[in-house]
Amino acid sequence: MALLAFFLFTLLVFSSSSCSAIWLQHPHRYIQKKTMLELASKIGINYGRQGNNLPSPYQSINFIKLIKAGHVKLYDADPESLTLLSQTNLYVTIAVPNHQITSLSANQTTADDWVKTNILPYYPQTQIRFVLVGNEILSVKDRNITANVVPAMRKIVNSLRAHGIHNIKVGTPLAMDSLRSTFPPSNSTFREDIALPLMLPLLKFLNGTNSYFFINLQPYFRWSKNPNHTTLDFALFQGNSTYTDPHTGLVYHNLVDQMLDSVIFAMTKLGYPYIRIAISETGWPHSGDIDETGANVFNAATYNRNLIKKMTAIPPIGTPARPGSPIPTFVFSLFNENKKPGSGTQRHWGILHPDGTPIYDIDFTGQKPLTGFNPLPKPTNNVPYKGQVWCVLVEGANETELEEALRMACARSNTTCAALAPGRECYEPVSVYWHASYALNSYWAQFRSQNVQCYFNGLAHETTTNPGNDRCKFPSVTL
Repeated sequence: MALLAFFLFTLLVFSSSSCSAIWLQHPHRYIQKKTMLELASKIGINYGRQGNNLPSPYQSINFIKLIKAGHVKLYDADPESLTLLSQTNLYVTIAVPNHQITSLSANQTTADDWVKTNILPYYPQTQIRFVLVGNEILSVKDRNITANVVPAMRKIVNSLRAHGIHNIKVGTPLAMDSLRSTFPPSNSTFREDIALPLMLPLLKFLNGTNSYFFINLQPYFRWSKNPNHTTLDFALFQGNSTYTDPHTGLVYHNLVDQMLDSVIFAMTKLGYPYIRIAISETGWPHSGDIDETGANVFNAATYNRNLIKKMTAIPPIGTPARPGSPIPTFVFSLFNENKKPGSGTQRHWGILHPDGTPIYDIDFTGQKPLTGFNPLPKPTNNVPYKGQVWCVLVEGANETELEEALRMACARSNTTCAALAPGRECYEPVSVYWHASYALNSYWAQFRSQNVQCYFNGLAHETTTNPGNDRCKFPSVTL
């Protein structure tokens, strides 16, 4: 006892920092705050694998180490990746896919088996810090998943605690579609249809387990939907423009802070003002379809560089509503994923090519001055394109796949491929390539308003160059 008393006295007398005093009074709070700072100071990277041209997990994890990311987020619990990650200093986040949520919530044994299979063989050598149950479950529009996500999370925590594991936090990433209103931030509320059945139990769980509210935050979509409402500089952390919330007087210098505080105010209105927040996905696309304004290398590099600079600042900057609060952040994403459906931007969020070379230079430590990077190519699509657009085949498209796409395009409507009938204006030249080129373009132009994309599993892309000729006129879309 005497030795312990002397040790505590020495700490009080000789420590020059307030942290020692905090530790003496609230040791758990100090350890917790230290852990928060460590998690937040290590910028993470999302490692998705929806592509047919991506490197192996071994190569990918080496690339992650080379870019000096501090945390990697998987979209599953891939055994090979988790084994390889045990040989690194990387923090790790694993995920439960949406389709497994219902079975995990059904009984504790299923959750126990999931933990035994996906965590215990790797932990603690693999430094798993977060388990994310599902991803953007509201976008799936399956009420069964929505109703079961919190029970599934609770059962995973029960299993972790039964094994004496307390430093793995459990959460679920939501998108901004969970909010009914977000502007100004102080007016923000969760959607009425989910506020009580989903958000209230979720917030109660996160508060009780001292976990994080994980948000997938994509300012690109907020800005690009209405570029006249928000300046591009404000979205990219650039310039001196500000916005003042008329109800709180809080001053915002960027769109990310505005969006984060919207979540904080929405949580506060449900009675949970202190739940920590983490950004599970954020980034900016470096390319996209012709009508996806602002998706370019310049903006992507600018956004991610400034984001990392902000989130790695010491002491933490936080947000206007929570100044000084550390925010764990994961950049989206490591690679382009060419098997993702949807518009062009969905497949162009990566920071690396499949061979590991950078699409643009980036420093995950946040220590490199912003002026220390090589010049970026000037953006050419920061203003919406006005004119005609066509859908053309990519060079080297596989002929067998083209035949299948041709049959699909011509089967839906009698008018789509009418011009390809023998003797009609687009019949010649008679080749799979020519007929598929016309058919896919015609199909896209006809059904684009029904969310048909000019991609066709990688066979086509948009162009502003008319692919037709004097005899065969290809239908176009006017933007």
